[in-house]
Amino acid sequence: MLLDRFDIAILRELQANGRISNRELAERVGLSPAPCWRRLRALEQQAVISRYAALLDAEKVGLS
Repeated sequence: MLLDRFDIAILRELQANGRISNRELAERVGLSPAPCWRRLRALEQQAVISRYAALLDAEKVGLS
């Protein structure tokens, strides 16, 4: 899969905030919501995005 500037922008935004809404994501990358959603689904289906994860604060969960 060849990534264009919109795909790369979507990936960057998701890395910064994986819980961003599609509407906000679309605004930030310069697309309308429907094409943004289609691109996101394509990135998931092609396994460019393999999963979503939560990053924990080690200190707050009792780890040093």
